[in-house]
Amino acid sequence: MGIMARIRERTPGDRGPVASGRGEDQKKENAFNELKAKIHFRLINMLDLSRLSEAEDRILQEDLRRGIDLILSEENQALSLPDKERLCKEIRDELLGYGPLEPLLHDYTVNDILVNAYDQVFVERKGKLERVSVRFNDNAHLLKIIEKIASGVGRRIDESSPMVDARLPDGSRVNAIIPPLALDGPALSIRKFARDPIRVQNLIQFGSITQEIAMVLEAMVQARLNILISGGTGTGKTTFLNVLSSFIPNDERIVTIEDSAELQLQQEHIVRLETRPANLEGMGEITQRDLVKNALRMRPDRIILGEVRSGEALDMLQAMNTGHDGSLATIHANSPRDAITRLETMVSMAGLNIPDRAIRHQVSSALDVVIQIARLSDGSRKMMGLNEIVGMEGDVITVQEIFAFELMGVDEERRVKGRFVTTGIRPKFMKRLEAMGVQLPPQVFRETTRL
Repeated sequence: MGIMARIRERTPGDRGPVASGRGEDQKKENAFNELKAKIHFRLINMLDLSRLSEAEDRILQEDLRRGIDLILSEENQALSLPDKERLCKEIRDELLGYGPLEPLLHDYTVNDILVNAYDQVFVERKGKLERVSVRFNDNAHLLKIIEKIASGVGRRIDESSPMVDARLPDGSRVNAIIPPLALDGPALSIRKFARDPIRVQNLIQFGSITQEIAMVLEAMVQARLNILISGGTGTGKTTFLNVLSSFIPNDERIVTIEDSAELQLQQEHIVRLETRPANLEGMGEITQRDLVKNALRMRPDRIILGEVRSGEALDMLQAMNTGHDGSLATIHANSPRDAITRLETMVSMAGLNIPDRAIRHQVSSALDVVIQIARLSDGSRKMMGLNEIVGMEGDVITVQEIFAFELMGVDEERRVKGRFVTTGIRPKFMKRLEAMGVQLPPQVFRETTRL
């Protein structure tokens, strides 16, 4: 009988045997984990890990099986074939991957992986959270995987620096926090990136935008309008930014600036910059503001700022106002008006004593369009509005809505119903589009008949 033998099915009335069976099952699981840890430790000393990482999958499997068989015979342990296969797979994941996370990382249906504790793992599928059976051996095992992820991108996490933002090799975003800040043990959050980057046709298929809106978005990027993408957490701002960036001509020089590099641009002429946290002595930190200033000296045609968070907002606006048209950025906000207000607040965080009216004038002259996106109650993500900044009236920045998503309730399956509407306003940036030789059909902006 294998270590992972399943308990037989029982009727709900057999409470005693079920509890006993579960206890036995847990003991076998613990014994399996102990054996795995012991074999893992010995394999590290037996195998050449640098050679394994470059080996073909077949050779890798054979080397691991031989090593496991040798150790099992020395330990006088007998395993069934399914248990031996599972042991081989899990040890391989520990040696060359991220342990229990590997199956979830390779599951294309999973968008987010949320580890609340070593034995409590949730995933997001289609906008909904669900718990999965994946678990770590203990807090030390989870911490070891977190440290492996952080060290892979030159970051560190320990008691003196108990939080980290990192990324996986495929660009997936990782955040981890450990004790003493996390009271119940290490916690890990992974925002996965699609293996194949989402393109504009995918957004149309998902119902996030329409074909007409896609035409306008492409025209705005080609005409070098400065665009700010606004939305809450998990609404798809970075994905939308990737889609917009796909419209940038391939002969332009692009500089991207991010806290943790995750943009998946397809152009050839790209320079990717990433911030750096302070070292153990609290020195050597490189902020987004430092990178924006440096990017201006790199002769960029476009600057793409992953997310505006602080004083770099001022440098970004100044860049947009001094010849770096066509720049793109994202910001956390629940509406276009909130996005503008947050931008004003961030400019004031730069530490300069700039009057409010001067800040608003900078914002209104630098930005052309604010795109609002949201995740709805059914998990779907939509572009809720495309808003043009047209200038100032007194001390107020004036905004006009060009497209909007009109909510119309939910159906029997709790899916959100709605439609995209056009306000009928012909945007002022049409003159700029025409001057750049970009043509749009006049019916694109024809007002939608209200229901």
